[in-house]
Amino acid sequence: MPKLNFYRLEQSAMFAAQSDPRFHYCTYMPKSYEPEGEKRYPLAVLVHHSLRNAAGLRDEFVDFAEENQCALLAPLFPCGIGGPDDFNNYKHLRHGGVAYDDVLLNMIEEVASVFRIETGRFLMHGFSGGGQFSMRFYLRHPDRLRGVSIAAPGTVTLPGDPRSWWVGTGDMKEALGAPVDVEAMRRVPVQLVIGAEDTGSQGVVVSPGSSFWRDDANDTGDNRVARLDAFQRALEGMGITAEREEVPDVAHVGVDIQEPVKAFFSRLLNAQERNVR
Repeated sequence: MPKLNFYRLEQSAMFAAQSDPRFHYCTYMPKSYEPEGEKRYPLAVLVHHSLRNAAGLRDEFVDFAEENQCALLAPLFPCGIGGPDDFNNYKHLRHGGVAYDDVLLNMIEEVASVFRIETGRFLMHGFSGGGQFSMRFYLRHPDRLRGVSIAAPGTVTLPGDPRSWWVGTGDMKEALGAPVDVEAMRRVPVQLVIGAEDTGSQGVVVSPGSSFWRDDANDTGDNRVARLDAFQRALEGMGITAEREEVPDVAHVGVDIQEPVKAFFSRLLNAQERNVR
């Protein structure tokens, strides 16, 4: 087992993933963690936005981790994996021959070889680009999630829409290896979060020349509020009710929408602890 020293506890350094060193991660383990103990800690995965603020995002959730005795994992999916202008790679799960969902799952198993964490099901939150990843991870891997918080995604994939991936899920089995599992999705608590003033178009409109361009890329609206509305309607069409949080007087600022996320995760963890008892 790897050594536990100041590089790993409590706020870890940034580590290269052993399964693919192009990708990295950092973690946080609560101060109560004892290397020789028996307690297993729930896990929250925090997915960065387009500027790849992985360590900063991890640090912003330390108070939540301590209050709820929850481990944190923040992956880092760098720009430039597929070339110097490869900015959006991870957001649609698959790009340039890389399965970014599998990269994350391998990271989780690697961290579980170091710390006693619960890996079967975990919490996930992402803002903006991370919101895109979290949304699509939920569509592909609902069986791995105990709750998902999707915040201000720039583009959305509509579950149940017969169009091809990534706009719809009509060919998701061919694109991602499995079809939509509606029953599994219904078992996952979902939170949709956005600033009420997040109505700008920057970073939202997909333009010709983008590796994600297609004629119907912008059909779900002109801003993030409209696009989250479209995603919510698609969920409702499948019988899935999501919690919706619009934070007043907030535009596209990730740290300003985090309190509802922490409260949502805390409720889920506390509810499970009561059920175990």
